[in-house]
Amino acid sequence: MRLPYVQDPPQTSTPHEAQVLADIQARRGANPLLPLDLALLHSFPIAEGWNSFFGAIRTQSILSATVRELAICRVAVVNGALFEWEQHAPLLQKSGAREEVLDIIKDAEIDFSSESLCSVLSPEHRTVLRYTDAMTKTIKVPDEVFAELNVLFSPQEVLEMTTTIAGYNCVSRILVALDIGERNQGADDWLKARGLCADCGSPP
Repeated sequence: MRLPYVQDPPQTSTPHEAQVLADIQARRGANPLLPLDLALLHSFPIAEGWNSFFGAIRTQSILSATVRELAICRVAVVNGALFEWEQHAPLLQKSGAREEVLDIIKDAEIDFSSESLCSVLSPEHRTVLRYTDAMTKTIKVPDEVFAELNVLFSPQEVLEMTTTIAGYNCVSRILVALDIGERNQGADDWLKARGLCADCGSPP
């Protein structure tokens, strides 16, 4: 970690800060605050906005859990965010994704347009992963990918998927830049195993 975590729980100096902390703790439920929370709480205004935005993405979206977690896990792989992967891969498995699906999305350079993946991934899930890769790797989305998305998903789902992918790109960039996460010691090996550069988190 490049910044020290705040103490858990952090001290608050105003009733508003106390409410922000309570809201974050409520979203975590019985779980302790995450290392990411303990970094963001250096700034209560940022932590408050973050909690509201990601609370909506995580709990108020109509996206299926599998679609949401496919996109998040793929962002984690492409951006080399080990902590993000470790938080969300179990959620993807819990949603019903098979182990072979996780193995496929771990390959940062795999081409999701390949017909060879049809036996493992549904058309919907392949399109989600193609869209995620385009948004994450090149930002611009090819017209044909967006056309597929519009056929398979409603406008609300497309908007929520887009904000989920964009939001978790933000998460991964903060995690990697600040080296957040207690288990990042093995990140170099994890990145190399996925064909990524250990220094930059991108393909060599």
